Amino acid sequence: MSVQSGHLGADFLADLENTLAPSDAALAARYPGDDGSRQPVHTVYVPADRHVADLSREWGAAALDAAAAHGGLDAIARSTVAESDSAATGLAELVEHKLRTEPIEDLRIDFEDGYGVRPDAEEDSAVTDAIAAMRAGADSSPPFIGIRFKSFEADVRTRGLRTLDLFVGGLMAGGGLPTGLTLTLPKVTSVDQVQAMVRVARELERVHGLAERRIGFEVQIETPQAILGADGSASVARMIHVGDGRVTALHYGTYDYSASLGIAAAYQSMEHPAADHAKAVMQLAAAGTGVRLSDGSTNILPIGDRVGAGWSLHARLVRRHLERGFYQGWDLHPAQLVTRFLATYAFYRDGFDDAAVRLRNYVHRLESAVLDEPATARALAGFIRRGELCGALTVAEIESATEVPMDTISALALHRPLPTDA
Repeated sequence: MSVQSGHLGADFLADLENTLAPSDAALAARYPGDDGSRQPVHTVYVPADRHVADLSREWGAAALDAAAAHGGLDAIARSTVAESDSAATGLAELVEHKLRTEPIEDLRIDFEDGYGVRPDAEEDSAVTDAIAAMRAGADSSPPFIGIRFKSFEADVRTRGLRTLDLFVGGLMAGGGLPTGLTLTLPKVTSVDQVQAMVRVARELERVHGLAERRIGFEVQIETPQAILGADGSASVARMIHVGDGRVTALHYGTYDYSASLGIAAAYQSMEHPAADHAKAVMQLAAAGTGVRLSDGSTNILPIGDRVGAGWSLHARLVRRHLERGFYQGWDLHPAQLVTRFLATYAFYRDGFDDAAVRLRNYVHRLESAVLDEPATARALAGFIRRGELCGALTVAEIESATEVPMDTISALALHRPLPTDA
């Protein structure tokens, strides 16, 4: 039987290709997807005057001490996140190792709300001290580190830019920018402010002889204007796309955003409906762009007579934002590291067995009661890959359970060509 030819001629199809080529290019440029680099599971904010060289190790030790004073990591795991005693023991071992080796993944030295407004000479000195502490603590420095400088609001803009300028200049004078340098632009109220930050980054690169786009920055979503502009559009989406490829993440600011909406202090929370709405808009805006998302913080700390309640709340909120696709959050106190890692590791370990079976069945085309398709397989692979990157899962157990090499899982997760031996 001969194959019938179609009725859409070659000239017509070529013209259609030419018509769609610009939109194809724009889609690829604006929505490049995840670049495959590691995303930290949290950001620790420390006021600049409290930052010291060995901060990461100090926080890890303080977290372990807090756990020991309240029955140990096993007991806390059982009361907050673990589904069984054996699961609690396994989680406790993983988290103890984490707190001894890499207790802080991302550190932000805060010159904004956590530091406040101080005389220029005092803040200048604090910038110098921060750089000196970073150098002195290089052997225990978190993989991601940087500053949150004051916003581009008119009354603090000049001070914020001076701090940023001194910080970058001081790092360059001392040998260059650290690999994991991360800068946070807070309280963004307009697309113009993001464009202005792009200009600042370009100028810093020019004066210091840095490669193009070496300086990126996070946008902190703390104002209603960042979510909904005066013209009714989602400003946050435009902020990403005017960012010249420099916007690395969107961080939700729990309390500034809630206060801006007039929500009473007692009801300001990471799980308030207004917070969920803002984060849903952020998630839509960032989808496919490669820009990461971070939830905010809870100001209910696990200390004093509220330690148990504080840990339970924090563990629940961490699990909540993980389930909603926000794979990062803020921590403000060493004791929060206990439930940050317990809850994060429990999230990945609780879902691992099912995800591994489904991914194995998909890759090896085995009959299954769940009919997964490419998009779902990508989500399964992404879940497993994140679990491995944060230390909740090992490559050995992943490859054993899925019968799939880790590089194939990573390729699936990142929507990239599979290795030739897959």
